[in-house]
Amino acid sequence: MERKYLAYFSILAVGVIFIMRLFYLQVIDDTYRASPLNNAAVKIKYDYPQRGYVYDRNGVLLVANQPTYDIMVIPKDVKEIDTTEFCNLLQITKDDYVKNLKRTTNYSPRIPSVFLAQVSKEDYAYLQEKMHHYKGFYIQKRSLREYPIKSAPNVLGYIGEANEDFLKKNPYYQLGEYMGVSGVEKQYEEILRGFKGVKFIQKDRFNKDIGPYKGGIYDTLAIVGKDLTLTLDIALQQYGEKLMRNKRGGIVAIEPSSGEILTLVSTPSYDPNMMVGRKRSKNSVILMGDTINRPTYDRGLQAQYPPGSPFKIINALIGLQEDVITTETPFYCYGGYKYGRSINNFMACHCGVHGSPIRLNRGIYKSCNAYFANVYRRIIEKSETTATGTDNWMQHAKSFGLGNFLGYDLPIGRKGLIPDSNFYNRYYPKGSWRAPTIISNAIGQGEVLTTPIQLANMTAAIANRGFYYTPHILKKVDNKPIEIDEFTEPKNTTIDKKHFEPVIEGMFNVVENPGGTARWSRVKDIEICGKTGTAENFVSYKGIKEQLTDHSVFIAFAPKDNPKIAIAVFVENGYWGSRWAGPIATLMIEKYLTGTTTRPWEEKRMFEGSLEDEYQHNIAVQKGLREEYLRLQEQEKRTKELMALQVEKTQK
Repeated sequence: MERKYLAYFSILAVGVIFIMRLFYLQVIDDTYRASPLNNAAVKIKYDYPQRGYVYDRNGVLLVANQPTYDIMVIPKDVKEIDTTEFCNLLQITKDDYVKNLKRTTNYSPRIPSVFLAQVSKEDYAYLQEKMHHYKGFYIQKRSLREYPIKSAPNVLGYIGEANEDFLKKNPYYQLGEYMGVSGVEKQYEEILRGFKGVKFIQKDRFNKDIGPYKGGIYDTLAIVGKDLTLTLDIALQQYGEKLMRNKRGGIVAIEPSSGEILTLVSTPSYDPNMMVGRKRSKNSVILMGDTINRPTYDRGLQAQYPPGSPFKIINALIGLQEDVITTETPFYCYGGYKYGRSINNFMACHCGVHGSPIRLNRGIYKSCNAYFANVYRRIIEKSETTATGTDNWMQHAKSFGLGNFLGYDLPIGRKGLIPDSNFYNRYYPKGSWRAPTIISNAIGQGEVLTTPIQLANMTAAIANRGFYYTPHILKKVDNKPIEIDEFTEPKNTTIDKKHFEPVIEGMFNVVENPGGTARWSRVKDIEICGKTGTAENFVSYKGIKEQLTDHSVFIAFAPKDNPKIAIAVFVENGYWGSRWAGPIATLMIEKYLTGTTTRPWEEKRMFEGSLEDEYQHNIAVQKGLREEYLRLQEQEKRTKELMALQVEKTQK
């Protein structure tokens, strides 16, 4: 009996709760009853504001707006129409008509959404005269982006239609509305877009508009998007893109005193106007389908490369901080560095200093592998265990912003890699690894990976003698300087300030000393501190590996005192650092600091120089690796078949 009464009581309680809730909604709360969104005799019309304009640091207009027109539809208001005539008018097929109407109906039969986007202004006047024949359809004026300067698409980004997954998470948007898809457009979408206005229009029983619903008390005005001023120097950006023509790689330049990004070059690139209007879909397929040149891949933020010799600067600073070397500690180089017993355990060096003591300054400007191998080994072996030494080294390196996301205000990037003991324990079980095992980290090879923006930020930290500001691209909103703690608070490295001066002196001699590795990139009257790099480059396919032409790397800052620019240049398959990256970096520095250049021959060589033959060779090598893999697979298959036949004969 008790169970029976319990069931009755539960049903009664649930019923009372439902009745009370219904009474509240229908009698007391008039939210839903009063809302125009729930009134079938009300039409909703949105007023879309113009997106904010975008300028460079010097006030040059980078992104503007141009008028366009969308064909809007309220599916429930669509009456029988001459679909053939309508499709001919819009230059679409009947299948397109059915598909678009079904899509908008599924989204909402009552809320207006885009039936056909971005009708040209040339067609607008003609269409406007005809649209009254097609009930449920009307024309909505909108604006599209326009790029007066065909540069920096990786920074500026583009806008596109909000997809259904995005709409579920962002109720502000309606089907067919535009949003930032990449770059600054995506990062600062809420600032740039403004707020759309809404008008609720009362309709009579004949479905005709008769005026604002309830005198317009629910209507809201559109708020225009705010203008942005970027830290980018578009003249320098264009100059860098011109220098990198017919080359692949990235250039990142930063103002050390603020962390402001001056340039973010990625090549190959494309005209940002290709991603505007109805041609965007077609062009995006072309651009994103180009798996060879990868023009939409931002090499400055996403490409992870071995840093090569510029990383030696970090090891020098860590060595000084850990007190395993002084500026006068000598090491010797006999064509390289020998470690272990095997004849193959030899790190070659091309510094040209044979049998003479090499100290810090000379080790930097001659880029001696043997010197830095000794420094690195001392750093690792200072601790009681290799694992502890590696983790200590890792913490120092990461304090320069390496091996992690920097926190910049652009929506994409890669974190690079500064390996720790856990990383090596996965590859060498039971701790069977020592400093010689990972000695390639001494010269920026090994497992270390960095992005060009990380190298530029690292250089800025060195230029500042031990700290950096988070790199960022936003400078002002509606002409008011931004005040974001993340961008204005300095991040300190783990290296004491006193250790930077001798290292910077070595970097100065890289360019100024007659024996420096970048002596040919010297610029009169500008004190440039730099470091060349040659990063080994391998390609592999299914375990088959082959070495390609090395990458060319260069980091630098200038002037030596009170630096105004820190830069990192990475040129894929560019041989050695002083061949391509060094001249490009120093031309960029000279252009930024003086507004001109004094080496026309060098500038001409960079403008006209091409590495396309190298890239075609890479394609051929990769194709060859795939063919070799298939050949080995076929060979293995035949071997197994022969062995099976042999076993069969033996059994018989």
